[in-house]
Amino acid sequence: MDKRKDTLDKLVLFLAKRDGIDKLVKTFQYVGKLGHYRLESKDPKLADRWKKLEVAAGLSRKAFRTGRFLTGFNKLRNTTFPDHKIQVLSVLGYGGEMVYWFFDHFLWLSRVGVLDPEIARRMSYISAFGEGFGYIFFIIADLIVIRRGLEAEARWKKQIAELEEFQRLGVELKGESTSKQLMLLKAKVSSIRMQRIMSVMSIIANVSDFIIALADVDPNPFVCHPVTLGISGLASAWSGWYKNWPDS
Repeated sequence: MDKRKDTLDKLVLFLAKRDGIDKLVKTFQYVGKLGHYRLESKDPKLADRWKKLEVAAGLSRKAFRTGRFLTGFNKLRNTTFPDHKIQVLSVLGYGGEMVYWFFDHFLWLSRVGVLDPEIARRMSYISAFGEGFGYIFFIIADLIVIRRGLEAEARWKKQIAELEEFQRLGVELKGESTSKQLMLLKAKVSSIRMQRIMSVMSIIANVSDFIIALADVDPNPFVCHPVTLGISGLASAWSGWYKNWPDS
Protein backbone atom coordinates (compact mmCIF):
# COMPACT_ATOMS: atom_id res chain seq x y z
CA MET A 1 0.00 0.00 0.00
CA ASP A 2 2.80 2.44 0.94
CA LYS A 3 4.62 1.65 -2.30
CA ARG A 4 1.53 2.40 -4.38
CA LYS A 5 0.96 5.63 -2.47
CA ASP A 6 4.58 6.62 -3.03
CA THR A 7 4.24 5.94 -6.78
CA LEU A 8 1.02 7.97 -6.91
CA ASP A 9 2.67 10.86 -5.07
CA LYS A 10 5.57 10.81 -7.54
CA LEU A 11 3.13 10.74 -10.47
CA VAL A 12 1.34 13.80 -9.08
CA LEU A 13 4.68 15.62 -8.71
CA PHE A 14 5.71 14.54 -12.22
CA LEU A 15 2.50 15.81 -13.79
CA ALA A 16 2.77 19.07 -11.85
CA LYS A 17 5.84 19.91 -13.95
CA ARG A 18 5.45 21.40 -17.40
CA ASP A 19 8.02 18.92 -18.72
CA GLY A 20 6.12 16.06 -17.11
CA ILE A 21 2.88 16.96 -18.91
CA ASP A 22 4.83 17.46 -22.15
CA LYS A 23 6.32 13.95 -22.00
CA LEU A 24 2.92 12.38 -21.31
CA VAL A 25 1.24 14.22 -24.19
CA LYS A 26 4.23 13.44 -26.42
CA THR A 27 3.64 9.76 -25.68
CA PHE A 28 0.01 10.17 -26.83
CA GLN A 29 1.19 11.96 -29.97
CA TYR A 30 3.57 9.25 -31.16
CA VAL A 31 1.42 6.34 -30.05
CA GLY A 32 -1.23 7.98 -32.25
CA LYS A 33 1.22 8.12 -35.17
CA LEU A 34 2.12 4.44 -34.84
CA GLY A 35 -1.53 3.47 -34.37
CA HIS A 36 -2.52 5.33 -37.53
CA TYR A 37 0.24 3.70 -39.55
CA ARG A 38 -0.67 0.22 -38.27
CA LEU A 39 -4.40 0.55 -39.03
CA GLU A 40 -4.33 2.74 -42.14
CA SER A 41 -4.82 -0.14 -44.58
CA LYS A 42 -6.87 -2.42 -42.29
CA ASP A 43 -9.37 -0.06 -40.70
CA PRO A 44 -9.28 3.47 -42.17
CA LYS A 45 -12.02 4.74 -39.85
CA LEU A 46 -10.19 3.65 -36.69
CA ALA A 47 -6.88 4.81 -38.19
CA ASP A 48 -8.40 8.27 -38.63
CA ARG A 49 -9.15 8.39 -34.88
CA TRP A 50 -5.51 7.62 -34.09
CA LYS A 51 -4.47 10.37 -36.53
CA LYS A 52 -6.73 12.84 -34.73
CA LEU A 53 -5.08 11.85 -31.43
CA GLU A 54 -1.65 12.50 -32.95
CA VAL A 55 -2.63 15.91 -34.36
CA ALA A 56 -4.46 17.03 -31.23
CA ALA A 57 -1.59 16.00 -28.96
CA GLY A 58 0.97 17.69 -31.22
CA LEU A 59 -0.94 20.98 -31.28
CA SER A 60 -1.55 20.81 -27.52
CA ARG A 61 2.17 20.44 -26.88
CA LYS A 62 2.92 23.49 -29.01
CA ALA A 63 0.36 25.59 -27.14
CA PHE A 64 1.64 24.37 -23.79
CA ARG A 65 5.21 25.40 -24.68
CA THR A 66 4.28 29.07 -25.14
CA GLY A 67 7.09 31.26 -23.82
CA ARG A 68 9.42 28.34 -23.29
CA PHE A 69 12.10 29.89 -25.52
CA LEU A 70 13.03 31.98 -22.46
CA THR A 71 13.97 28.82 -20.55
CA GLY A 72 17.27 28.46 -22.40
CA PHE A 73 18.24 32.05 -21.60
CA ASN A 74 17.36 31.52 -17.94
CA LYS A 75 19.45 28.33 -17.76
CA LEU A 76 22.44 30.05 -19.31
CA ARG A 77 22.09 32.90 -16.83
CA ASN A 78 21.75 30.74 -13.72
CA THR A 79 23.93 27.69 -14.47
CA THR A 80 27.55 27.42 -13.35
CA PHE A 81 29.54 25.55 -15.99
CA PRO A 82 32.62 23.41 -15.13
CA ASP A 83 34.78 24.99 -17.88
CA HIS A 84 34.68 27.15 -21.02
CA LYS A 85 34.33 24.19 -23.38
CA ILE A 86 31.06 23.03 -21.79
CA GLN A 87 29.93 26.65 -21.53
CA VAL A 88 30.43 27.30 -25.26
CA LEU A 89 28.67 24.06 -26.19
CA SER A 90 25.79 24.94 -23.87
CA VAL A 91 25.46 28.45 -25.33
CA LEU A 92 25.27 27.00 -28.86
CA GLY A 93 22.88 24.25 -27.74
CA TYR A 94 20.50 26.54 -25.89
CA GLY A 95 20.75 29.09 -28.70
CA GLY A 96 19.50 26.54 -31.22
CA GLU A 97 16.82 25.40 -28.78
CA MET A 98 15.60 28.98 -28.27
CA VAL A 99 15.26 29.41 -32.05
CA TYR A 100 13.28 26.17 -32.17
CA TRP A 101 10.82 27.14 -29.44
CA PHE A 102 10.45 30.74 -30.65
CA PHE A 103 9.52 29.88 -34.25
CA ASP A 104 7.42 26.96 -33.02
CA HIS A 105 4.94 29.61 -31.78
CA PHE A 106 4.36 30.81 -35.37
CA LEU A 107 4.13 27.23 -36.63
CA TRP A 108 1.40 26.49 -34.09
CA LEU A 109 -0.52 29.69 -34.91
CA SER A 110 -0.39 28.96 -38.64
CA ARG A 111 -1.58 25.37 -38.15
CA VAL A 112 -4.59 26.43 -36.07
CA GLY A 113 -5.51 29.08 -38.67
CA VAL A 114 -4.62 32.28 -36.80
CA LEU A 115 -1.79 33.05 -39.23
CA ASP A 116 -1.59 32.30 -42.93
CA PRO A 117 -1.29 28.48 -43.27
CA GLU A 118 1.16 29.04 -46.12
CA ILE A 119 3.89 30.10 -43.69
CA ALA A 120 3.67 26.81 -41.75
CA ARG A 121 6.21 25.07 -43.96
CA ARG A 122 8.75 27.89 -43.63
CA MET A 123 8.29 28.15 -39.86
CA SER A 124 8.57 24.37 -39.55
CA TYR A 125 11.92 24.41 -41.40
CA ILE A 126 13.41 27.24 -39.30
CA SER A 127 12.16 25.70 -36.05
CA ALA A 128 13.46 22.22 -36.93
CA PHE A 129 16.81 23.62 -38.14
CA GLY A 130 17.34 25.45 -34.83
CA GLU A 131 16.29 22.31 -32.95
CA GLY A 132 18.69 20.04 -34.82
CA PHE A 133 21.53 22.59 -34.56
CA GLY A 134 21.12 22.79 -30.77
CA TYR A 135 20.91 19.03 -30.26
CA ILE A 136 24.29 18.47 -31.95
CA PHE A 137 26.04 20.57 -29.30
CA PHE A 138 24.03 19.09 -26.43
CA ILE A 139 25.07 15.59 -27.55
CA ILE A 140 28.74 16.60 -27.77
CA ALA A 141 28.57 18.16 -24.28
CA ASP A 142 26.98 15.02 -22.81
CA LEU A 143 29.64 12.81 -24.41
CA ILE A 144 32.37 14.98 -22.86
CA VAL A 145 30.66 14.77 -19.46
CA ILE A 146 30.44 10.97 -19.75
CA ARG A 147 34.12 10.67 -20.72
CA ARG A 148 35.24 12.88 -17.85
CA GLY A 149 33.00 10.97 -15.46
CA LEU A 150 34.50 7.64 -16.49
CA GLU A 151 38.02 9.01 -15.97
CA ALA A 152 37.11 10.40 -12.52
CA GLU A 153 35.39 7.14 -11.54
CA ALA A 154 38.50 5.17 -12.51
CA ARG A 155 40.65 7.40 -10.27
CA TRP A 156 38.25 7.12 -7.36
CA LYS A 157 37.98 3.36 -7.70
CA LYS A 158 41.77 3.14 -7.53
CA GLN A 159 41.76 5.23 -4.36
CA ILE A 160 38.97 3.08 -2.90
CA ALA A 161 41.00 -0.08 -3.58
CA GLU A 162 44.02 1.45 -1.84
CA LEU A 163 41.98 2.54 1.18
CA GLU A 164 40.33 -0.85 1.46
CA GLU A 165 43.77 -2.43 1.48
CA PHE A 166 44.89 -0.05 4.25
CA GLN A 167 41.73 -0.86 6.16
CA ARG A 168 42.38 -4.59 5.77
CA LEU A 169 45.91 -4.11 7.13
CA GLY A 170 44.62 -1.95 9.98
CA VAL A 171 46.54 1.14 8.82
CA GLU A 172 44.93 4.46 9.79
CA LEU A 173 45.68 7.59 7.76
CA LYS A 174 46.12 11.09 9.09
CA GLY A 175 43.11 13.38 9.07
CA GLU A 176 39.76 11.71 8.43
CA SER A 177 39.38 8.03 9.26
CA THR A 178 39.85 5.46 6.52
CA SER A 179 36.20 4.40 6.75
CA LYS A 180 34.98 7.98 6.36
CA GLN A 181 37.20 8.55 3.32
CA LEU A 182 35.87 5.33 1.82
CA MET A 183 32.32 6.46 2.42
CA LEU A 184 32.94 9.82 0.72
CA LEU A 185 34.63 8.25 -2.29
CA LYS A 186 31.85 5.68 -2.73
CA ALA A 187 29.29 8.49 -2.56
CA LYS A 188 31.20 10.30 -5.33
CA VAL A 189 31.21 7.15 -7.48
CA SER A 190 27.49 6.68 -6.92
CA SER A 191 26.81 10.33 -7.81
CA ILE A 192 28.84 10.23 -11.01
CA ARG A 193 27.12 7.02 -12.10
CA MET A 194 23.74 8.70 -11.71
CA GLN A 195 25.05 11.68 -13.65
CA ARG A 196 26.15 9.30 -16.41
CA ILE A 197 22.69 7.71 -16.56
CA MET A 198 21.14 11.17 -16.92
CA SER A 199 23.64 12.05 -19.67
CA VAL A 200 22.79 8.83 -21.52
CA MET A 201 19.07 9.65 -21.22
CA SER A 202 19.79 13.13 -22.61
CA ILE A 203 21.70 11.66 -25.55
CA ILE A 204 18.86 9.23 -26.32
CA ALA A 205 16.33 12.08 -26.21
CA ASN A 206 18.47 14.44 -28.28
CA VAL A 207 19.36 11.86 -30.95
CA SER A 208 15.69 10.87 -31.21
CA ASP A 209 14.54 14.49 -31.52
CA PHE A 210 17.33 15.18 -34.01
CA ILE A 211 15.92 12.42 -36.25
CA ILE A 212 12.46 14.00 -35.96
CA ALA A 213 13.92 17.42 -36.86
CA LEU A 214 15.59 15.92 -39.94
CA ALA A 215 12.16 15.00 -41.26
CA ASP A 216 11.57 18.75 -41.78
CA VAL A 217 15.11 19.89 -42.57
CA ASP A 218 16.17 17.08 -44.92
CA PRO A 219 13.19 14.81 -45.72
CA ASN A 220 14.05 11.31 -46.86
CA PRO A 221 12.22 7.94 -46.84
CA PHE A 222 13.98 6.75 -43.67
CA VAL A 223 13.50 9.71 -41.33
CA CYS A 224 10.01 10.46 -42.68
CA HIS A 225 8.75 6.90 -42.23
CA PRO A 226 5.99 6.74 -39.57
CA VAL A 227 7.76 3.90 -37.73
CA THR A 228 11.05 5.85 -37.56
CA LEU A 229 9.26 8.98 -36.31
CA GLY A 230 7.03 7.02 -33.94
CA ILE A 231 9.88 5.09 -32.29
CA SER A 232 12.04 8.23 -32.12
CA GLY A 233 9.22 10.20 -30.52
CA LEU A 234 8.55 7.52 -27.90
CA ALA A 235 12.27 7.11 -27.14
CA SER A 236 12.52 10.86 -26.61
CA ALA A 237 9.36 10.99 -24.48
CA TRP A 238 10.28 8.06 -22.25
CA SER A 239 13.90 9.10 -21.71
CA GLY A 240 12.61 12.56 -20.79
CA TRP A 241 10.04 10.89 -18.53
CA TYR A 242 12.85 9.11 -16.71
CA LYS A 243 14.89 12.31 -16.32
CA ASN A 244 11.95 14.26 -14.90
CA TRP A 245 10.59 11.52 -12.65
CA PRO A 246 10.92 12.53 -8.95
CA ASP A 247 14.01 11.12 -7.21
CA SER A 248 15.55 10.10 -10.56
